[in-house]
Order: sequence, then structure tokens, then C-alpha cells
Amino acid sequence: MATPLSAFLPIQRACVAALLAAVAATLLPAAAPPAAAAADPLVRYHRQHLTWKSCLRGPDDATGKELEQAGARCADVTVPLDYGRPHGRTVTVAISRIRATDGAHRVGALLLNGGGPGGQTIGDPPWVRQAMKDVGARYDIVGVDPRFVGRSTPLDCHWPTGSAFRSAGVDRAGFERAAAFSAELARRCRSWAGDLLPHATTRNTARDMDVVRAVLGERRISYLGYSYGTYLGQVYTSMFPGRTDRVVLDGVISPDRYGPRLLRGVEAANRHALEGWASWAAARDATYGLGRTRGRVLAAVDRVQASAARTPLRIGAHRLDEHVVPVLVLNGLSQDNASAYADLARGVRDLLRAADGRRVATPSPWLADALAFELTGAESAYGSVQTSILCGDVPAPRDPEVYWRDVQRARTRDPLFGPVANGINPCAYWDAPREKPTTIRPDLPALLVNATGDPRTTYAGAEAVRRMWPSSRLVTLRGADQHAVFGVYGSACADAAVDRYLATGRLPERDVTCQAPPR
Repeated sequence: MATPLSAFLPIQRACVAALLAAVAATLLPAAAPPAAAAADPLVRYHRQHLTWKSCLRGPDDATGKELEQAGARCADVTVPLDYGRPHGRTVTVAISRIRATDGAHRVGALLLNGGGPGGQTIGDPPWVRQAMKDVGARYDIVGVDPRFVGRSTPLDCHWPTGSAFRSAGVDRAGFERAAAFSAELARRCRSWAGDLLPHATTRNTARDMDVVRAVLGERRISYLGYSYGTYLGQVYTSMFPGRTDRVVLDGVISPDRYGPRLLRGVEAANRHALEGWASWAAARDATYGLGRTRGRVLAAVDRVQASAARTPLRIGAHRLDEHVVPVLVLNGLSQDNASAYADLARGVRDLLRAADGRRVATPSPWLADALAFELTGAESAYGSVQTSILCGDVPAPRDPEVYWRDVQRARTRDPLFGPVANGINPCAYWDAPREKPTTIRPDLPALLVNATGDPRTTYAGAEAVRRMWPSSRLVTLRGADQHAVFGVYGSACADAAVDRYLATGRLPERDVTCQAPPR
């Protein structure tokens, strides 16, 4: 569900976005009828005229090409920056749409969110349409880049990284370095995007979604959200009851676990995924040379981390220390398939060579991309938005000693992943959120989907939401360490359950269990 980088550099994107906002503002009705305006200050946004255009932004726009080939069109929706001041400054939200082709059986619009927070979704309608098979023809499938993401008005703190997540290291000195790194990222956000930060929240994203709903002329929308998108779906349905039809939440976040420290508790699932990958790599020692047993492969990973803690590893133009290596390993564990396993195996092989003192001039493609993400500013906007939303939604502890104590406890259980999942982050140095977190409604007839070994949104989160929403149903994929299932993993059982629900609007009579094939 990843999308290519925008062709614009940050400063160019800001200028273009500002121009688009100004142009879009002129498309709003000059004045709503006085009675309507008094009753609903958002009426002028709901009644704005959209200009649908080609999604292609140039010859190198891979996302635009895919959308174009699928018959999608794109538009910019104008929304208030601050919903408390709807007549003030505006921003734009970019959307794409593949129209329903089965008009006689049209259900309505299906809005998508691919997760993050901070992930682009505008490019997702083509593959979602394919995953939906014949059912897709009955929906207008709408990809939405949330505010400040992708093709929408940008927010960029000009970070030297695409992620605020780092390991706290192996000792107190490492923890202090991680804290200083987090404080510097927060300082950059205040400096570069201080005017936008208070408005980067899930509640405002949900409000934007409702403007999109109104502009599309829909009384109710259907929704498919992955990962963080499952939390966004919970917030939207709670803030705007009665405005959703069919809701699918895949990779479910429990609302009581969502916030700046959302990685806490994922250590065991990631350890399980790492062990599964290590068994796979050991069976292919002739190819990757990481060890003939699971234990030896895991020992190789530990050796890499120990070496990086002594002296940063040199790979190409990059230097990898104890704060980055565990994050790279964790990032390689979200997909349970041979291709993802091979990528991680080649990456660990490169890391092991560097740990053994052999310079790796050209890392494998997956590792090269991961290093560019973690150690350059190429994806600064992604990390900036992700962190801004997490910090803007839920307050984080301000005292560094809270994190230090949690890291020390977690380190005894898992010395590799514990200091990542419990480490300090920029939210410790952020201004307090303007609004309280949304109180999620007590019940909703939604279809929940989760793999038992999901390393990101653990299965316990799906179980918690299933208990919270008795009228919902849960599709469980057993035996897979997989994040995101529908249309991604390739489970005919799980995909069919989602497609049946989207086709009929009827949830299964009981929860559905699907079995992943053996590795």
C-alpha cells in the first residue's frame, strides 16, 4: 500500500498546495443563503463544485498512470484548516474516484484509508477494485489523501528521517541520545509547521471525510480502513453516527491502545514473526548464509545489533547505530510471504557483512530503500504527519524517566524490540492536544479483519473491538504473521468474507476463521 514519492520537493509542494488552496477557495459558493449559513457554517464546503481531472501529474507519475489506466479521475476538496473557524484559512484534500459501472445495483461510495497515520491512499482504488472482484463494479471507490498527506496540502517538518521511531539503545547514554533526537524533531516541527500542528488530528481528518461525503452527494458512505485507518473509521462513525453503511476495519487498533506509544505491547508478536522468518531463512542457508538453524539466524541478528552498539555499521553512504538496526528489523516483519522474507534475509546479510567489518558499498534494494527512509529526509513529510497526528490526538508522558523505566523493564523481556516499542518519541516534547480523544461509540455492526500473528496491530486489538461492538463480526486469519489481510495477503477465505459483506450488506451470522497455508 506504499505509494511513490511526490515529484515535488518540499518547498515546491508547499507553494503548489497554497496555490491550489487559493484556487479551490474561489470554487466555493460566494455566499450561502443566510438561513442555511446560520444553521450550518459548513454548508458552503458541502456545496462546493469539484473539478474532476486527470490524476496524471507527469511522465514519471507511477501512481497517476495506474489511476489513469483504471479509469479514475481526481479532484481537490476544500476544507477548513480549523473547524472552529470555518470562515478562516482553508486547505485542500486530494481524492481519486473510480466510478461504479453497475449503475443498476450501485451501493454508493466506498472511502478508503490505507493507514499510517500519514500514508497516502489516493492511489489505492485500482487494487481495491481488483480485490473486490465483481462487487467493485457496484461502488464508487474513493481514495483520500488525508489532510497534510501526499497530494493534499502538505505538512513537512524538514526532518533528516522519515520516522520518529528509534530504539532507546543499550544503556543510559543511548537513551539520552534518543531523547535528544526526539526533542530535535519536535523543535523542527514547531519551527517549520507550527501553524498546522494543532490541526493535524484524527478528529479533523474525520471531519474532512464528512465534507467529502457531502460533496460526493452521499447520505451515507461505506468505508474500508487498514491499520491506523481502523481507528479513523472508529472515530468517524462515533463523530458522525448514521452516516456509514458498510464498514470494514482490517488490522484493528483498539482505541484504548491508540496514541503516541501505540507500539507498546507489540514485542511478543514481532518476536514471533522474527522467529518464523528465522526458520524460513535457516531452511535457505545455501542462499542467504545466515545459519542452518533458527537459533543461528537469530544469533546473527543479535550479532549485528551488538556490533552496531560498539561502532556504527558502514553501508554505502550510511552509518547505522544501535538506534536504527532494531527499527530496520522490525520494519521488515509486517508481511508474511516469501518475497518479504527474502528482502529481509538479503538485508540482514548485508548488515552481517558490515558487522564483520566488510564494507557493503551497494545494499540490497529493500535495505537501500529502508536506509533512505530512516536516514535521509526523502520521506520527511511522512514522518512529520504521522508524528503530528499521534501527538495531536492523545497526550504523551512528559517525564523522560517514565520512558526510561519502561525501556528497562521491556529490555529484560526482549532486548531487541523492547527498547523500540517503549522508547521516547517527539510527543514527549509536544504541545498538549487541543481536543480530548474521541469517545468511541459502544457498538457498531462492522466487519473486523485481523491475522493472529499481526506484528503491528496485534490480534488482541481486534478481539477488544469485537467485545466492544457485539453486533460486529470478526474474520480471523490464523497462522500468519501478517499486517493487512483483505486484498493483500491472498486468503481466498478472508477475501470472500469481505466481498460477501460488501455485496449484501449482511454480516456473517458468526465470526469467520480462515487458515493460512503452511510456509
